[in-house]
Parts: sequence; structure tokens; C-alpha cells
Amino acid sequence: MSALRFPDLAPSEPQGSDLLAQERAKTTFSVHDLSNYLYGEEYLQRQEKMLTLIENEPAFDKSDRYFLGRTERFAGALRKDYALVKLSQEQGWTPEEFQQADILIDEPGPFGLHRGMFMPTLVSQGTEEQQEKFLKPALRYEIIGCYAQTEIGHGSNVQGIETTATYIPETDEFEIHTPYLTASKWWIGGLGKAANHAVVMARLITAGKDFGPHAFCVPIRSMEDHTLLPGVMAGDIGPKFGYNTTDNGCMWFDHYRVPRISLLAKYSSIKPGSGEYVKPPNSKLSYGTMVLIRASLVGYARIGLARAVTIATRYSAIRRQFVDKDSPKKMGKQVIETPVLDYSMQQYRLFPIIAAAYACHFTSKEMMRLYYLNIKNMASGNFSLLADVHASSSGLKSLTTTMAAASIEECRRACGGHGFSSFSGLPLLLQDYAPNVTWEGDNYMITQQTGRYLFKSFRDLIAKRASGKFNASSITNPTLAYLNTYLDNPNLKCPATSPAQFHNPEIQLAAYGHRAAHMIAEVVHGLDVEKRSWNSMLVDIYNASVAHCQLILVQNFILGIRGDMPQPEGVAALALSPTAKEALTDLSDLFALHQIHKQPGEFLTSGYIDAKQVSMMGKAIMDVMEHKIRPNAVGLVDAFAFPDYYLNSALGRFDGKVYEAYTEMATREPINQTEVVDGYEKYIKPFTNPLGKQGKTIQARL
Repeated sequence: MSALRFPDLAPSEPQGSDLLAQERAKTTFSVHDLSNYLYGEEYLQRQEKMLTLIENEPAFDKSDRYFLGRTERFAGALRKDYALVKLSQEQGWTPEEFQQADILIDEPGPFGLHRGMFMPTLVSQGTEEQQEKFLKPALRYEIIGCYAQTEIGHGSNVQGIETTATYIPETDEFEIHTPYLTASKWWIGGLGKAANHAVVMARLITAGKDFGPHAFCVPIRSMEDHTLLPGVMAGDIGPKFGYNTTDNGCMWFDHYRVPRISLLAKYSSIKPGSGEYVKPPNSKLSYGTMVLIRASLVGYARIGLARAVTIATRYSAIRRQFVDKDSPKKMGKQVIETPVLDYSMQQYRLFPIIAAAYACHFTSKEMMRLYYLNIKNMASGNFSLLADVHASSSGLKSLTTTMAAASIEECRRACGGHGFSSFSGLPLLLQDYAPNVTWEGDNYMITQQTGRYLFKSFRDLIAKRASGKFNASSITNPTLAYLNTYLDNPNLKCPATSPAQFHNPEIQLAAYGHRAAHMIAEVVHGLDVEKRSWNSMLVDIYNASVAHCQLILVQNFILGIRGDMPQPEGVAALALSPTAKEALTDLSDLFALHQIHKQPGEFLTSGYIDAKQVSMMGKAIMDVMEHKIRPNAVGLVDAFAFPDYYLNSALGRFDGKVYEAYTEMATREPINQTEVVDGYEKYIKPFTNPLGKQGKTIQARL
């Protein structure tokens, strides 16, 4: 039977392409120059070359992605990962180039954790001998690994994991064992079917003493036929809310023996024979991989935010609803329905998300700079940055991934009914992004790590100020700087007397710094003076972490626009044109003011801002959205430089041909390939035409 046919019709005027052309004509800055500032010319040129290669490779084809079930999608992802590795080897790509291509293809795959956590752990925690044994084959994909930390009964609480690794001095081996069902390794990406090795986090036990979780690199499947090794049981955990192209797995060990070299021993080790434990110089050194991933997640939050808001903004510029009687829209002499993007409510929903994407851009760059600086420092025995980087990466991971997940859903809703269609590109984006709020530490739990650092810093600062030897000019840590400013004047008041004055970045920074410091001081008072329990203050601790990290985002946004952010060693700062600088300043203002206006309670409680000023701020927000950001909205999302191949969205197409693309995608729906559904004879016909031909004759007579 023939496929269902769709009509060959054009959309009514004005065309989407014409509407987007009008939007782009209003942009006040060079989109190319801003893209170049964000990524660098080399990155953009490389993207163009990569697209030519990627779009011509069948393994990277996205045309059927929205129609496939899990089994088909996993098979496709396995094929994709293989083809990507082979292409990378042929092209001689660097790790950065490989990552760029992987982002464009945008399909989480079974080799993802091999690159994302297995190899980085070998780099950060393996000795030279272990890197020779494990890392070099892993770089060639002879070893394919995963990172087995999470257990079915233990997630964010790494110290609570139950898998054991007991040293056996007689054979110079470790015996890895799963003692309880709750110790089952669970959710491990790549473990279900693909990996033949795993970095296993297990409790190191020697001479009867438990030294807590340590990393072990162990084989789990045969290098000959990929069967599970004796003593190892593993499989896939089944379908999930998203990320179904990755084989998240489960694993159990039954007194599984591995040689002593399996213990990653760059910082801590076991002496052969005696089993004596050599402890690391710093207890947080094992956090290295986790800090890297959390810092990286800030960058991925930027990508998720930017991608979703690109789709929603372009579609909102094309989608027309009703006629605004107060300000009718015209094309030529014809009055047309108002583009959804002209409604202030739509602007209030989307423009802060554009601003948040740019804010995350600057902070992600700074977090990666600090991470690599910390790695360099630790190599020479300097651990001074470790606590700050760990605390910041934890809090920012929580804040930015929460922002991104909520914003992707907001963008989906902002697209109305069509946002519910997979063809919008938003449902699958939300599903595959959702794990970010949970993995690498639940977003509510890990803020306690940020809180501990902040409260210790506050206590230490008070002690230094009381010692009589304190010199405020010696403070270089930005956290200590805003805490000290608060202690100098805890009753500081905002001087703004008009909406326009809230565009002053110094007032914005003062508001965020005062609010964060006040909240930290309140928690410390509750813990130290009122003697409240840690558990009773978890909500306050979470809110203090959010306040601190929002300040970081606002501060880095402002410094980035000014050109005052420090650069990684050997990297020259890119120049921002005056017109682009003005456009980003508008976004920076919106980002800072919107957070206050949306949740003013903590700012009011801190005493820095009063209710009248919050009202002024609302006017400042509406003014900057309508008069500054609205003309540049499409240009600002265009500057993210996402090709249509990457977006894979009918609604977010660069050329504006939304309805044409949407309809064409529907023609490829598999159940439309026959005019009459396969189950008609069995499930529909018995009701609608039980008499068959005789029924048709009777119907004709009637």
C-alpha cells in the first residue's frame, strides 16, 4: 500500500525567511564578530570543515533520530562512536577537535565515559607505569573503559560506597568484592555492553584497616571475545528518561582478584608484601576527575541554554499570534498578526535565558582556567587553589545545570504546542540534558561542599580581623574580598534612586556580594551561636551556595565584557567590538537584575535593597528588554553559531522555513509510510465494518 501523501502548499505571507531577515537587519552589531569573540576564528573555520565531513558520513545521519526505539538508537550510537573514532584517527584530530565534532553530532554514546572520565582519571591519578599500561592502549581504543563509582544504594555519598578492595599480601593482589546488593555498581555509562575495563571506586582495606574509597583500574571483559571475566557480572540497567543511546550498566564482583598495579597510585599506594598504606599529601586529591567534570558541566550548561533559546527565539520571531491593537504590526501596508517575540511576557521568559547562556560562557572559561592552573600548581606541591576550585565547581555545577534544565523546559513551553513535538528538537534535548542535575553529585547535596568552604572562610576571616594583624589590601581571593566588605559595613544600603542607576555594575555587584555575605553570616551564626544542627540548616546552606555562585556568574560576566578576566597561560585575549560590548552589557544588566527581581526576598532580608528599589528594578528590566535586547534578540542567538545540523529542529532553522521543515519531517514518520494502518483489519475493521463487502453494499444503499 502506498505511503500517505501530504499537500504541496506554501505558508501564508509573510514567510518565515522574510521575518528572520527583518530581524537580522535590526541587529546593531556584527554577528560574525561576536561569534569570533566567543569561539575564535579558528574554531568557526574548523566547524565548517567538520560539517562537510560529518554530514556526508551515514553513521552521523540525524534524519531518522526522532523515529527510532532504544535498541535501534543504541545500535546507531555504537556505530556512530566507531565511525567518529575512525574519522578522528584519519584526520589526526586533537582532543579539542574530537570534542567539537562530538558536540555537533550530539548523540550520547557508549564510548562517552571512556573519554570523559576513564582516561582523565588515568591521567590525574595514574603513575607513569600505569599510564603506560592502561592509558596508552585506551588512547588507541584497544582498552575501552568506564568509571564505576555510583552504587545502587550510594550515589553522591562517595564515602559511603560498599564495594571492597582487600589487599592480599601473599599474592600481592587486591580482591574486589560486592558484599551487599546495595553495593551493586549502577548507572555506569558504557558499562552495560561496551567497556572492557573499568575504573572502580572501592574501599581499600589492608591489614584489617579500611582506608576508604580508592580508584582501581581493572579488566572486566575478555580482550578476545568481549565476554565477562570470571568473577564479574554485568549488564545494562534498562530504559531511562533520556540518554538512551548510552548503555548505563550494573556490575557485581565475586572475590575478583586483580594485581596491585590496578590501584591508581599517583598519590596513595600500598607497599608490596607488608601492605603498608602510603597516604596522599592531600585528602582531596582524588577529587581531581570530579572537579574536572563539574567544571566542564558549566560549559555544557551554556550549550544547553544557548541551544534551547536559539530554537525558541527564532521560532518566536516567526510565529504570529493575534493583532496587538495598541501597536499593530505591518508588513508593507498589510496589518499582520504580532510576532510572539514582541509580547513582553515572551521576552521576560526568553531574554533572561539568552543572558544566562552568555553568563555561563564567561564563567565556564574561568572555571577551566582555574582547574588547569590548579593541576599545574599541584604538580609542584602547591595545593592552595584546590579547596576553592573544588567548592566553586560544586556550587556552580549545581546552579548552572539547574538553570539549564529549567530553561530548556521553559523554552519548550514558550514554543506552545509545537514545543511538544520531537521535531522541535527540545523534548530530546531536555531528556538527554536532565541527568546533569543528578550525576556528579545531586544538585542539592553538593552545595554543602560549597557551604563548608564558605563558612570556614568566613570564620577564618573573622579570626584574622580580630588578631590585629589583618591587612585588607592583601586580600586577593574574591570570596574573602566580598566577605570583608560586608564585615566592614553589614548595614550598607543601595544608593540607587532611579531605574537607570541599576544599570551600574558596581551597584549590581554590591547587591549580590552583600546578600551572599549576609546569608553566610546567618548560617555561621545559626551553627556557632544558636548551636543548630547541620541538617536543620540545609535549606539555608543551599541558598547560601546559590547566592555565592550567582555572584560568581554576575562578576565574571561583568569582568568578561570589560576584558578584565585573566587568560589561560599562553592564550591571548580576544577583542570585543564596541557595538558587541554594548549588546552584551545589556544582557549582563538583564541577567543581574532579573535574578533579583524574580526572587527579591534574600536581597530585601540582607537590608541592602528595599521594596521601592525592587519596583524600580522591574522598570529597568522592561526597558532594557524592549528597547535594547529586542532588536538584537535573533542576532544574539545567531552568534552562538549553531548549524542546523546540530540543532536538528524544524522550529529553530536558520532560514526560517519552519512550517515547511515541520511538515516534511512528519512525512518521514514510519506509520505514515502506509495509508492504512497495519492493525486495521484486526482492531478497527471489526468495529467500523464488521460485515465486510456486505456492509459496503448496505452503506451504499443507505
